[in-house]
Amino acid sequence: MASYDVIIIGAGAAGLMCAIEAGKRGRKVLVLERSEKAGKKILISGGGRCNFTNKNVTHRSFISENPDFCRSALKRYTQNDFISLVEKYDIAYYEKKDGQLFCEDSARQILDLLLNECRLVNAEILVGCTINSIEKNGSFIIDSSLGKFESASLVIATGGPSIPKMGATGFGYDIARQFGITIVEPRPALVPLLFGEENRQTFSEIAGLSFHGIVRCGTATFEDDVLFTHRGLSGPAILQVSSYWKPGVPIEIDLLPHCGAADWTIDGKRIHKKLPNILSQYLPHRLADAWCEYNGFTDFFDQLSNRRLEEFEQRLHRWKIDPIGTEGFDKAEVTVGGIDTKELSSKTMESSKIPGLYFIGEVVDVTGWLGGYNFQWAWSSAWAAAQAC
Repeated sequence: MASYDVIIIGAGAAGLMCAIEAGKRGRKVLVLERSEKAGKKILISGGGRCNFTNKNVTHRSFISENPDFCRSALKRYTQNDFISLVEKYDIAYYEKKDGQLFCEDSARQILDLLLNECRLVNAEILVGCTINSIEKNGSFIIDSSLGKFESASLVIATGGPSIPKMGATGFGYDIARQFGITIVEPRPALVPLLFGEENRQTFSEIAGLSFHGIVRCGTATFEDDVLFTHRGLSGPAILQVSSYWKPGVPIEIDLLPHCGAADWTIDGKRIHKKLPNILSQYLPHRLADAWCEYNGFTDFFDQLSNRRLEEFEQRLHRWKIDPIGTEGFDKAEVTVGGIDTKELSSKTMESSKIPGLYFIGEVVDVTGWLGGYNFQWAWSSAWAAAQAC
Protein backbone atom coordinates (compact mmCIF):
# COMPACT_ATOMS: atom_id res chain seq x y z
CA MET A 1 0.00 0.00 0.00
CA ALA A 2 1.50 3.32 -1.12
CA SER A 3 1.84 5.96 1.60
CA TYR A 4 1.62 9.73 1.27
CA ASP A 5 1.65 12.72 3.55
CA VAL A 6 -1.44 14.19 1.88
CA ILE A 7 -4.10 12.66 -0.33
CA ILE A 8 -6.44 15.06 -2.12
CA ILE A 9 -9.69 13.80 -3.62
CA GLY A 10 -10.63 15.97 -6.60
CA ALA A 11 -8.37 17.43 -9.30
CA GLY A 12 -10.31 20.61 -9.92
CA ALA A 13 -9.20 24.16 -9.17
CA ALA A 14 -9.09 23.72 -5.39
CA GLY A 15 -7.56 20.25 -5.42
CA LEU A 16 -4.73 21.16 -7.80
CA MET A 17 -3.98 24.38 -5.93
CA CYS A 18 -3.80 22.51 -2.63
CA ALA A 19 -1.45 19.93 -4.16
CA ILE A 20 0.86 22.71 -5.37
CA GLU A 21 1.05 24.52 -2.07
CA ALA A 22 1.38 21.36 0.04
CA GLY A 23 4.09 20.16 -2.32
CA LYS A 24 5.98 23.41 -1.82
CA ARG A 25 6.17 22.53 1.87
CA GLY A 26 7.88 19.28 0.98
CA ARG A 27 4.83 17.12 1.49
CA LYS A 28 4.42 13.94 -0.54
CA VAL A 29 1.10 14.52 -2.31
CA LEU A 30 -1.32 12.32 -4.26
CA VAL A 31 -4.38 13.69 -6.07
CA LEU A 32 -7.16 11.24 -6.98
CA GLU A 33 -9.64 12.25 -9.69
CA ARG A 34 -12.78 10.35 -10.68
CA SER A 35 -12.95 11.79 -14.21
CA GLU A 36 -10.63 10.76 -17.02
CA LYS A 37 -9.00 14.24 -17.02
CA ALA A 38 -8.01 16.79 -14.40
CA GLY A 39 -9.62 20.22 -14.39
CA LYS A 40 -12.58 19.56 -16.68
CA LYS A 41 -14.72 22.32 -15.16
CA ILE A 42 -11.81 24.76 -15.44
CA LEU A 43 -11.77 24.23 -19.21
CA ILE A 44 -15.44 25.17 -19.70
CA SER A 45 -15.41 28.10 -17.30
CA GLY A 46 -15.83 31.65 -18.53
CA GLY A 47 -16.98 30.52 -21.94
CA GLY A 48 -13.69 28.66 -22.36
CA ARG A 49 -11.54 31.60 -21.23
CA CYS A 50 -11.65 30.99 -17.46
CA ASN A 51 -12.75 33.93 -15.32
CA PHE A 52 -9.94 33.00 -12.93
CA THR A 53 -10.50 35.69 -10.28
CA ASN A 54 -11.95 39.13 -9.65
CA LYS A 55 -10.01 42.27 -8.75
CA ASN A 56 -12.74 43.31 -6.30
CA VAL A 57 -12.92 40.20 -4.08
CA THR A 58 -13.99 40.76 -0.49
CA HIS A 59 -15.75 38.49 1.99
CA ARG A 60 -18.97 40.39 1.21
CA SER A 61 -19.05 38.76 -2.23
CA PHE A 62 -19.79 35.33 -0.73
CA ILE A 63 -22.86 33.55 0.62
CA SER A 64 -22.65 31.28 3.67
CA GLU A 65 -24.51 30.45 6.85
CA ASN A 66 -21.44 32.03 8.47
CA PRO A 67 -20.64 35.11 6.32
CA ASP A 68 -17.36 35.80 8.15
CA PHE A 69 -15.90 32.32 7.69
CA CYS A 70 -14.18 33.08 4.37
CA ARG A 71 -12.41 36.22 5.65
CA SER A 72 -9.25 34.50 6.88
CA ALA A 73 -8.49 32.46 3.76
CA LEU A 74 -9.29 35.34 1.40
CA LYS A 75 -6.96 37.68 3.29
CA ARG A 76 -4.08 35.21 3.44
CA TYR A 77 -4.16 34.27 -0.23
CA THR A 78 -5.63 37.14 -2.23
CA GLN A 79 -6.65 37.72 -5.82
CA ASN A 80 -3.38 39.59 -6.28
CA ASP A 81 -1.44 36.48 -5.30
CA PHE A 82 -3.12 34.45 -8.00
CA ILE A 83 -2.76 37.25 -10.54
CA SER A 84 0.99 37.20 -9.81
CA LEU A 85 1.06 33.46 -10.56
CA VAL A 86 -0.77 34.06 -13.86
CA GLU A 87 1.71 36.79 -14.77
CA LYS A 88 4.64 34.52 -13.86
CA TYR A 89 3.50 32.28 -16.73
CA ASP A 90 3.07 35.28 -19.08
CA ILE A 91 -0.63 34.48 -19.55
CA ALA A 92 -2.32 37.45 -21.19
CA TYR A 93 -5.57 38.42 -19.52
CA TYR A 94 -8.12 41.20 -19.61
CA GLU A 95 -10.78 42.76 -17.40
CA LYS A 96 -14.23 42.23 -18.90
CA LYS A 97 -16.22 44.33 -16.41
CA ASP A 98 -16.58 44.87 -12.68
CA GLY A 99 -13.15 43.40 -11.97
CA GLN A 100 -13.74 40.11 -13.82
CA LEU A 101 -10.44 38.76 -15.19
CA PHE A 102 -10.34 36.36 -18.16
CA CYS A 103 -7.58 34.72 -20.17
CA GLU A 104 -7.07 36.41 -23.53
CA ASP A 105 -6.58 33.01 -25.14
CA SER A 106 -7.94 29.93 -23.39
CA ALA A 107 -8.86 28.38 -20.04
CA ARG A 108 -6.36 25.66 -21.00
CA GLN A 109 -3.62 28.10 -19.96
CA ILE A 110 -4.83 28.12 -16.35
CA LEU A 111 -5.09 24.34 -16.24
CA ASP A 112 -1.63 23.94 -17.80
CA LEU A 113 -0.26 26.38 -15.21
CA LEU A 114 -1.69 24.30 -12.38
CA LEU A 115 -0.53 20.99 -13.82
CA ASN A 116 2.98 22.34 -14.40
CA GLU A 117 3.17 23.66 -10.85
CA CYS A 118 2.11 20.21 -9.63
CA ARG A 119 4.94 18.63 -11.64
CA LEU A 120 7.45 21.06 -10.18
CA VAL A 121 6.62 19.91 -6.64
CA ASN A 122 6.31 16.22 -7.65
CA ALA A 123 2.61 16.04 -6.77
CA GLU A 124 1.22 12.84 -8.27
CA ILE A 125 -2.17 12.91 -10.05
CA LEU A 126 -4.17 9.77 -10.84
CA VAL A 127 -7.28 10.12 -13.01
CA GLY A 128 -10.11 7.68 -13.70
CA CYS A 129 -9.99 6.71 -10.04
CA THR A 130 -13.16 5.58 -8.25
CA ILE A 131 -13.12 5.64 -4.46
CA ASN A 132 -14.57 2.48 -2.96
CA SER A 133 -14.16 3.32 0.72
CA ILE A 134 -12.36 5.59 3.16
CA GLU A 135 -11.38 4.53 6.66
CA LYS A 136 -9.52 6.24 9.45
CA ASN A 137 -7.43 4.18 11.82
CA GLY A 138 -4.78 6.62 12.89
CA SER A 139 -4.08 7.39 9.23
CA PHE A 140 -6.59 7.49 6.38
CA ILE A 141 -6.91 4.38 4.23
CA ILE A 142 -8.41 4.95 0.77
CA ASP A 143 -9.50 1.87 -1.16
CA SER A 144 -9.89 2.76 -4.83
CA SER A 145 -10.16 1.26 -8.29
CA LEU A 146 -6.44 1.99 -8.68
CA GLY A 147 -5.38 0.39 -5.43
CA LYS A 148 -5.07 1.22 -1.75
CA PHE A 149 -3.42 4.39 -0.49
CA GLU A 150 -2.58 5.69 2.97
CA SER A 151 -2.06 9.23 4.23
CA ALA A 152 -1.84 11.26 7.41
CA SER A 153 -3.98 14.04 5.92
CA LEU A 154 -7.00 13.80 3.62
CA VAL A 155 -8.33 16.82 1.70
CA ILE A 156 -11.78 16.72 0.10
CA ALA A 157 -11.93 18.94 -2.98
CA THR A 158 -14.73 17.22 -4.85
CA GLY A 159 -16.87 20.30 -5.50
CA GLY A 160 -20.66 20.26 -5.43
CA PRO A 161 -23.26 18.53 -7.61
CA SER A 162 -23.55 21.41 -10.11
CA ILE A 163 -23.06 20.48 -13.81
CA PRO A 164 -23.30 16.68 -13.38
CA LYS A 165 -22.56 16.17 -17.09
CA MET A 166 -19.00 17.20 -16.24
CA GLY A 167 -18.80 14.43 -13.65
CA ALA A 168 -19.91 16.47 -10.63
CA THR A 169 -21.49 14.52 -7.77
CA GLY A 170 -22.31 14.93 -4.09
CA PHE A 171 -19.53 12.52 -3.13
CA GLY A 172 -17.87 15.04 -0.82
CA TYR A 173 -21.07 15.24 1.20
CA ASP A 174 -21.13 11.45 1.49
CA ILE A 175 -17.64 11.52 2.98
CA ALA A 176 -18.70 14.23 5.43
CA ARG A 177 -21.75 12.24 6.53
CA GLN A 178 -19.62 9.13 7.01
CA PHE A 179 -17.57 11.04 9.57
CA GLY A 180 -20.58 12.68 11.23
CA ILE A 181 -19.98 16.15 9.79
CA THR A 182 -23.01 18.40 9.30
CA ILE A 183 -24.16 19.47 5.82
CA VAL A 184 -25.98 22.71 5.06
CA GLU A 185 -28.66 21.60 2.58
CA PRO A 186 -27.21 22.12 -0.93
CA ARG A 187 -29.19 23.92 -3.62
CA PRO A 188 -28.43 25.11 -7.16
CA ALA A 189 -26.86 28.56 -7.50
CA LEU A 190 -25.97 30.87 -10.38
CA VAL A 191 -28.82 29.17 -12.21
CA PRO A 192 -31.75 30.30 -14.42
CA LEU A 193 -35.14 30.74 -12.74
CA LEU A 194 -38.39 29.23 -14.01
CA PHE A 195 -41.63 31.09 -14.70
CA GLY A 196 -45.01 29.90 -13.49
CA GLU A 197 -47.43 28.82 -16.20
CA GLU A 198 -49.04 32.24 -16.74
CA ASN A 199 -45.73 34.08 -17.15
CA ARG A 200 -44.30 31.31 -19.29
CA GLN A 201 -47.21 31.40 -21.75
CA THR A 202 -46.76 35.14 -22.23
CA PHE A 203 -43.01 35.53 -22.28
CA SER A 204 -41.76 32.29 -23.85
CA GLU A 205 -42.52 33.88 -27.23
CA ILE A 206 -39.82 36.49 -26.66
CA ALA A 207 -37.14 34.01 -25.60
CA GLY A 208 -33.72 35.33 -26.51
CA LEU A 209 -34.51 38.99 -25.80
CA SER A 210 -32.54 40.73 -23.07
CA PHE A 211 -32.43 44.09 -21.33
CA HIS A 212 -30.38 45.86 -18.68
CA GLY A 213 -32.16 46.02 -15.33
CA ILE A 214 -31.96 45.71 -11.59
CA VAL A 215 -33.07 42.47 -9.94
CA ARG A 216 -33.80 42.18 -6.24
CA CYS A 217 -34.36 39.18 -3.99
CA GLY A 218 -34.74 40.09 -0.35
CA THR A 219 -31.79 42.36 0.47
CA ALA A 220 -29.73 41.13 -2.50
CA THR A 221 -29.68 43.57 -5.43
CA PHE A 222 -27.82 43.22 -8.73
CA GLU A 223 -27.77 45.45 -11.80
CA ASP A 224 -26.90 43.67 -15.03
CA ASP A 225 -28.50 42.04 -18.06
CA VAL A 226 -31.69 39.97 -17.82
CA LEU A 227 -32.45 37.35 -20.49
CA PHE A 228 -35.82 35.78 -21.32
CA THR A 229 -35.68 32.03 -22.00
CA HIS A 230 -38.34 29.57 -23.16
CA ARG A 231 -38.87 28.53 -19.54
CA GLY A 232 -38.11 31.62 -17.50
CA LEU A 233 -35.32 34.11 -16.88
CA SER A 234 -31.55 34.02 -17.07
CA GLY A 235 -28.72 36.47 -17.68
CA PRO A 236 -26.11 37.73 -15.19
CA ALA A 237 -28.52 39.64 -12.91
CA ILE A 238 -30.85 36.64 -12.60
CA LEU A 239 -27.98 34.21 -12.03
CA GLN A 240 -26.69 36.42 -9.23
CA VAL A 241 -29.99 36.62 -7.34
CA SER A 242 -30.65 32.91 -7.88
CA SER A 243 -28.00 32.19 -5.26
CA TYR A 244 -30.19 34.01 -2.73
CA TRP A 245 -33.57 32.79 -3.99
CA LYS A 246 -35.56 30.14 -2.15
CA PRO A 247 -38.95 28.61 -3.04
CA GLY A 248 -41.83 30.91 -2.17
CA VAL A 249 -39.69 34.05 -2.27
CA PRO A 250 -40.57 36.56 -5.02
CA ILE A 251 -38.04 38.56 -7.03
CA GLU A 252 -38.50 42.14 -8.20
CA ILE A 253 -37.23 43.57 -11.46
CA ASP A 254 -36.64 47.21 -12.34
CA LEU A 255 -36.97 47.29 -16.12
CA LEU A 256 -35.71 50.88 -16.44
CA PRO A 257 -33.32 51.51 -13.52
CA HIS A 258 -32.37 55.05 -14.48
CA CYS A 259 -35.47 56.24 -16.30
CA GLY A 260 -39.19 56.62 -15.70
CA ALA A 261 -42.39 58.32 -16.72
CA ALA A 262 -41.14 61.67 -15.43
CA ASP A 263 -38.71 61.65 -18.38
CA TRP A 264 -41.48 61.14 -20.93
CA THR A 265 -42.71 64.72 -21.10
CA ILE A 266 -42.14 67.71 -23.31
CA ASP A 267 -42.20 71.08 -21.53
CA GLY A 268 -43.82 69.32 -18.59
CA LYS A 269 -46.62 67.84 -20.68
CA ARG A 270 -47.14 64.13 -21.17
CA ILE A 271 -46.47 62.72 -24.62
CA HIS A 272 -49.47 61.56 -26.65
CA LYS A 273 -48.21 58.03 -27.34
CA LYS A 274 -49.26 54.61 -26.15
CA LEU A 275 -47.19 53.19 -23.33
CA PRO A 276 -45.85 50.21 -25.34
CA ASN A 277 -44.58 52.62 -28.01
CA ILE A 278 -42.82 54.79 -25.45
CA LEU A 279 -41.38 51.82 -23.63
CA SER A 280 -40.04 50.36 -26.89
CA GLN A 281 -37.63 53.32 -27.06
CA TYR A 282 -35.84 51.82 -24.06
CA LEU A 283 -36.56 48.09 -24.33
CA PRO A 284 -36.76 45.66 -27.26
CA HIS A 285 -40.02 46.34 -29.09
CA ARG A 286 -41.43 42.83 -28.61
CA LEU A 287 -40.59 42.92 -24.93
CA ALA A 288 -42.27 46.31 -24.47
CA ASP A 289 -45.42 45.04 -26.22
CA ALA A 290 -45.53 41.74 -24.28
CA TRP A 291 -44.86 43.36 -20.91
CA CYS A 292 -47.45 46.12 -21.36
CA GLU A 293 -50.06 43.65 -22.64
CA TYR A 294 -49.42 41.28 -19.74
CA ASN A 295 -49.62 44.04 -17.14
CA GLY A 296 -52.57 45.81 -18.75
CA PHE A 297 -50.80 49.03 -19.71
CA THR A 298 -51.86 49.75 -23.29
CA ASP A 299 -53.21 53.27 -22.62
CA PHE A 300 -52.07 56.56 -24.12
CA PHE A 301 -49.56 58.10 -21.75
CA ASP A 302 -51.25 61.51 -21.62
CA GLN A 303 -54.61 59.91 -20.77
CA LEU A 304 -53.43 58.15 -17.61
CA SER A 305 -54.91 59.27 -14.31
CA ASN A 306 -52.38 60.12 -11.61
CA ARG A 307 -53.31 56.94 -9.77
CA ARG A 308 -52.86 54.86 -12.92
CA LEU A 309 -49.53 56.56 -13.58
CA GLU A 310 -48.33 55.71 -10.07
CA GLU A 311 -49.38 52.11 -10.63
CA PHE A 312 -47.48 52.00 -13.91
CA GLU A 313 -44.34 53.48 -12.33
CA GLN A 314 -44.54 51.00 -9.44
CA ARG A 315 -44.92 48.01 -11.76
CA LEU A 316 -42.21 49.26 -14.12
CA HIS A 317 -39.62 49.59 -11.37
CA ARG A 318 -40.81 46.80 -9.07
CA TRP A 319 -42.18 44.11 -11.37
CA LYS A 320 -42.86 41.22 -9.03
CA ILE A 321 -42.34 37.65 -10.23
CA ASP A 322 -42.83 34.42 -8.29
CA PRO A 323 -40.48 31.80 -9.76
CA ILE A 324 -41.66 28.22 -9.38
CA GLY A 325 -38.14 26.85 -9.27
CA THR A 326 -34.76 26.79 -10.98
CA GLU A 327 -33.23 24.87 -13.87
CA GLY A 328 -31.58 22.71 -11.19
CA PHE A 329 -28.07 21.39 -10.77
CA ASP A 330 -27.89 20.50 -14.48
CA LYS A 331 -27.68 24.21 -15.36
CA ALA A 332 -26.27 25.58 -12.08
CA GLU A 333 -22.73 26.95 -12.23
CA VAL A 334 -22.15 26.36 -8.50
CA THR A 335 -23.81 25.10 -5.34
CA VAL A 336 -25.03 27.02 -2.28
CA GLY A 337 -24.66 25.03 0.92
CA GLY A 338 -22.30 22.17 1.68
CA ILE A 339 -20.00 21.37 4.58
CA ASP A 340 -21.11 23.37 7.60
CA THR A 341 -18.40 25.93 8.33
CA LYS A 342 -19.17 25.71 12.05
CA GLU A 343 -17.30 22.41 11.96
CA LEU A 344 -14.23 23.70 10.11
CA SER A 345 -11.30 25.89 11.09
CA SER A 346 -11.45 29.13 9.10
CA LYS A 347 -7.65 29.26 9.24
CA THR A 348 -6.85 25.72 8.05
CA MET A 349 -10.15 24.29 6.70
CA GLU A 350 -9.62 21.26 8.97
CA SER A 351 -12.56 19.43 10.52
CA SER A 352 -12.97 20.06 14.22
CA LYS A 353 -14.31 16.51 14.63
CA ILE A 354 -11.82 14.53 12.56
CA PRO A 355 -8.16 15.58 12.86
CA GLY A 356 -6.38 15.51 9.51
CA LEU A 357 -9.57 15.79 7.43
CA TYR A 358 -9.91 18.99 5.37
CA PHE A 359 -12.61 20.39 3.06
CA ILE A 360 -11.90 23.06 0.44
CA GLY A 361 -13.54 24.82 -2.49
CA GLU A 362 -17.14 24.43 -3.57
CA VAL A 363 -17.85 21.47 -1.29
CA VAL A 364 -17.79 23.94 1.63
CA ASP A 365 -20.76 26.18 2.48
CA VAL A 366 -19.15 29.22 0.86
CA THR A 367 -20.46 30.40 -2.52
CA GLY A 368 -19.23 33.39 -4.48
CA TRP A 369 -20.97 35.76 -6.83
CA LEU A 370 -20.76 35.39 -10.58
CA GLY A 371 -17.52 36.83 -11.95
CA GLY A 372 -14.46 34.90 -10.76
CA TYR A 373 -15.28 34.85 -7.05
CA ASN A 374 -15.71 31.09 -6.82
CA PHE A 375 -12.31 30.48 -8.41
CA GLN A 376 -10.76 32.80 -5.85
CA TRP A 377 -12.42 30.84 -3.06
CA ALA A 378 -10.92 27.68 -4.56
CA TRP A 379 -7.42 29.21 -4.61
CA SER A 380 -7.70 30.77 -1.14
CA SER A 381 -9.27 27.84 0.71
CA ALA A 382 -6.82 25.44 -0.94
CA TRP A 383 -3.85 27.58 0.05
CA ALA A 384 -5.09 27.78 3.64
CA ALA A 385 -5.47 23.99 3.95
CA ALA A 386 -2.11 23.38 2.30
CA GLN A 387 -0.32 25.31 5.03
CA ALA A 388 -1.54 22.79 7.61
CA CYS A 389 -2.20 19.44 5.94
